[in-house]
This record gives sequence, C-alpha cells and structure tokens, in this order.
Amino acid sequence: MLSHILTSLLSILLLQASPSVLWKTAVNHTEGNTYQLVVTGEVAQDYYVHPMTDPYVGTELQVETGDGLAKIGDPAEEFTPSDYKGETVVMGTYVLRQDLQITGAVTVKGTVTWSACSGDFCGMPEDYEFEVEVPGQAGNDKAAAKDKAGDGTKSGKNAGVLWGLILEAILWGFLMLLTPCVFPMVPMTVSFFLKQSDTPAKGRFNAFMYGLFIVLLYTVPICLIIGLTWAAGGSAVTADIFNWLSTHWLPNILFFVIFMVFAASFFGAFEITLPSSWTTKADAGSSKGGLLGVFFLALTLVLVSFSCTGPIVGTVLIKSTQGEFWTPMVTMLAFSIAFALPFALLAFFPSILQKLPKSGGWLNSVKVVLGFIEIALGLKFLSTADQTYHWHILDREVYLAIWIVCFTLLGLYLLGKIRFKHDSPLEYLSVGRLALVIADFAFVVYLIPGMWGAPLKALSGYMPPLETQDFVLGTNAPGMTGAAPATTTLYGSEVNLPHGLTGYSKLEDGIAAAKEQGKKVFVDITGHGCVNCREMEARVWSDPKVLQRLRNDYVIVSLYVDDKTKLPESQWVTTPSGKVLKDVGRVNSNLVLERFGVNSQPNYFLLDGEGSILAGPRGYSLDVDAFVKFLDL
Repeated sequence: MLSHILTSLLSILLLQASPSVLWKTAVNHTEGNTYQLVVTGEVAQDYYVHPMTDPYVGTELQVETGDGLAKIGDPAEEFTPSDYKGETVVMGTYVLRQDLQITGAVTVKGTVTWSACSGDFCGMPEDYEFEVEVPGQAGNDKAAAKDKAGDGTKSGKNAGVLWGLILEAILWGFLMLLTPCVFPMVPMTVSFFLKQSDTPAKGRFNAFMYGLFIVLLYTVPICLIIGLTWAAGGSAVTADIFNWLSTHWLPNILFFVIFMVFAASFFGAFEITLPSSWTTKADAGSSKGGLLGVFFLALTLVLVSFSCTGPIVGTVLIKSTQGEFWTPMVTMLAFSIAFALPFALLAFFPSILQKLPKSGGWLNSVKVVLGFIEIALGLKFLSTADQTYHWHILDREVYLAIWIVCFTLLGLYLLGKIRFKHDSPLEYLSVGRLALVIADFAFVVYLIPGMWGAPLKALSGYMPPLETQDFVLGTNAPGMTGAAPATTTLYGSEVNLPHGLTGYSKLEDGIAAAKEQGKKVFVDITGHGCVNCREMEARVWSDPKVLQRLRNDYVIVSLYVDDKTKLPESQWVTTPSGKVLKDVGRVNSNLVLERFGVNSQPNYFLLDGEGSILAGPRGYSLDVDAFVKFLDL
C-alpha cells in the first residue's frame, strides 16, 4: 500500500515535470480585416488532455481584445478523437482556432489553459501564454505572424534527463541506508513499532505514516522554497536563483568546501553532528503515543541522518536546478521515497531486522569509501566556478590527476593496504570487496589515457573541457576532439567549438554570417556548468554524420547562459522591469528566454538566414539518428 500511494504521488508530479504539450502560435490573414489565430499543440506520448467541450477540465483558449482587435464568434478546435474509459480525450495533434477582426497593427495576446493526464492521474492546470505581433494588411498574406518567443513552443527538461535524475536520486536514497549515520536508526525503528503496534491494522497504518512523514520532511522544505520564489517573481526569479546557485562562484566554492569537510569527517578526522538539543528533543517527542510519536521518530531519523545525506541531497538538487520549477521537487521526492521505503518496510515487518547484518567495522568502511566519493564529487563544484569565471586553476589534467590519485588510494584502501582511525583490521579479502577493487582499478586505468587527451566519453559531463588541457597527444591544437570551449573570448566574436568546429557567441553575428553564406543557423543554448551539454557534444556532435552537417550546412551560435565575463557598458541590456544585465551569461539567458521561450540547457534551435525559427526546441537526447533527422529538417 505504501509503495503504491507514494508511487502515485510521484506520477502526479511527473506530469508537471516533463513537457505535456508543445504549443506554437501563428496569426493568418484570411480576407479584408479578418484574421485567424491558430494555436497548434502536440500532446506528448502517454499523455492526453480534455477538449473544450468538457465542462470541468476542458482546454480553454482566451484572447485579449482591445483597440483594433475583436473576436469573431467562439474558438473552435480540431483533433482526432481518442477514447479513454468511455471519455473523449485529445491525443497527438490539437489545433485551436479563433477568428479575429483586426484593424491596423496590433499585438494579439492570450492564454491556453489545460490539464494533462496520464492514465488515471491528472496534473495541475498548466498555462501557455502567447504574444503575437500582427503588422496589419501591409504584411504578406502568405506569411503568418509569429510568436515573439520564437515558435511559441512550451518546453521543459527533457524527459530522459528527468528520469536519469530520478533514478540517480532513488539509487542514493537506497544507498543511504548503509551509511553510519542512518543504519543505527534501524533497531530504534523496529523497537518503536514493536511497542506501538497494538493491533496489526494500527501497526500498518503507523508504518505508512512513518514513511510518509519522512518523505514530507525531506520534500516539503524544498517545495516551499521554490514555491515562495515562484510566487515572488514567477519563473524568471526562480530560474535566476537556480542559475545563481548552480553557476556563481560563491555557492560553488561553499559546496566544494562542505564536501571536503565531510570527506575529512568520513576519514575520521572529526565527527559532524547537528546540535544535540535538536536530536534530543526530537527523540524525546518520539516517546509520545499515536501519530505525534511517529512524526517525532521520523524527525529524529531525518536529523540524525543529516551528516550523511546532506551532501548527497545537495548534489542531487544542484544537478536538477537548471532553470526548472518541478524537477528539484520531483528528484527530492524520488530520493525521499527511496530513503523512506526500507524504514517503512521495517516498520511493517519488524522481523526483517533479524536478517540484517549487525553494525560493525563494515560501516566505517562504507564511511571511508563515501569520503573518497565526496572528494571526487566535490571537485565538480570547484570546476564549475573555474569554468564560468575562466580562472584556469582546475584544468582538465589537474582534475584528472586528482581523480586518478583519489581512486587509486580507494583501491589500496579496499585491499587493506591503507587503514584509517576507526577501521578494524582486514583479515581476509571477501569476494564482494575483491569485485569492488577490480572495478575501482579498472576505472583508474580508464582515466589514465585522459592525461594525454583521450576523450573519456563516459565522463564527458563531469570532466573539464579538453580545451583546458595543455597537452593532447597527436595534435598541435588543443580541443580538436574536445567537449566544449574553455572560453568564449570577446562577446560577439568568432569562437572555437568542439571537434574543430567554429561558430559565434552572438546571435546577430551568426544570422548575418548564415545569410551571407547561404546556410542555416544552429543555435546551441548551453552552459559551462551544464553536464548534459558536454555529453551531447562528446557523444552526439562527435558522430561523423552530425559533424558533417554542422560543418557544411550550418553556422553555429553557442549561447552560454552561465558565462560570467563582464560586458562593456555599451553591450549592457536593460529588461522591461528595469534590471540591468552586465555579463555574457545574464544577457544570453534573457535572450533565449524572450526569443526562444526556454530557460534550461541544453536546447537546440534551427533558424533560417533571416532568423526565423525552422525547428526546435530539441533538448538532451543521445539518439544520434534522431539528431541527424532534426538537422535535416
């Protein structure tokens, strides 16, 4: 019952986390002063929406009227009817139309509101706001007025990326059970529920509530933080905060220091605990009966486990906060469900405890292994700050050298050649430990060629770009096969890109070059700290079919949304709200949000020589054939 209900909650949030309908908008001139607004939506696979005729959750199209603009009749809809449990629903292509009477040049503004469903679960209402400039009859009748935000596509984080983050969060949630901070709570949990379970029904209910309280204690705080920032200023403010959190030097250096401190603690240098008064009060509260006691036991578990779960939770959240509203909530929900599930099962079936290994030296070994992993993960934060600010203190060969040494020491530790303060003597090597040693040293061997320029595609998202490496075997020019440029040099100038490609860092320059050369424009919305961008460049761009098309058919424009290079005052941008944008990243972030309607990376668009959108957005996907098809559009 617990897993079914929690999975249902996750399913509902997933409806909001991935794009359910992709919309685009146009206004077509019919005759005289008559025009037609056409809003076309593509309902994502496994989703459905309700037509306008549904009195409760039907899709709505609202258009603002005013001087020079009036509606003619009611909106109409076109779709191929689908059936879900006797209900008529919309799947696939969904077209909404509204006839308009327009005199002179106007701007057509409106909103589409819908609720997306998957199976029996329906998400919260979603809105797509459009704003279309209509020049009046002076314009070409054959040309449709286009949405100011590009083609009006509503986009979210790619579903594949989201599921990857969810799976990673679930894995960490289960692994946390084996940490020294968490495992000692197992006997306490079983003891509590043995005493509290007067009847089987009451025991099952309390166990369910215990798991639910753990999930809520992890998930509700992050939901409140995101919700408050959203309420304060909408998606732009939330995206700005997450962008600052994931790319600014201050939080990244802070997280790096935190990870190093936790690593030292795991190695036995000192113990990190929350104030004893917190856990004492929470533990005292757990002695109370009923749901209050269950809640305080859950609170005790969350507080006691903080020193082990804190860094991992931070890593999961940082990876999921590239301009997304729902993704951090979903990943935290996934982590907390996985973390809570073993404890809920123990509360359901206390006898399981008899089959679990007792606490001992193996727990300290887990702690030390986590210490080495903390060092490796912590370097990513320092690397992100290093790349966005172009400090060049952690170039690729330095990063690799630290990883090679770190994982070599880990292998020696697993062999028993190194011992830490609280370790028990290793009398023999178990089969499981030997398997870990083999995997660890195999990983080290895989890393070593990277010191001479091997691309290391499996780690392309975590390594600094190859262009930062001083020596690459077999080439005189670093970066010929690399993953990303180390710097965008002067804003607006031509830049070097991965795999020997060249492009521009300013959209206007790229469009002008494409028009002159008779090519199309490939817009690469990216970031120095974007893991998935590096993976796309290393594993998709590197394919000969993709490279050929990018080199011969397109002018590439790479817009880095996290580059901290300061701009001269003449290139500053002032937003309608009066905010002055003074660095490359903020200017690009504002540009892609206004022109393309996206605020996450990677995203790709194709433009013609006039700057009109031909295709996009296309997000993270390692399907090379699909990417080739996208480029051939």
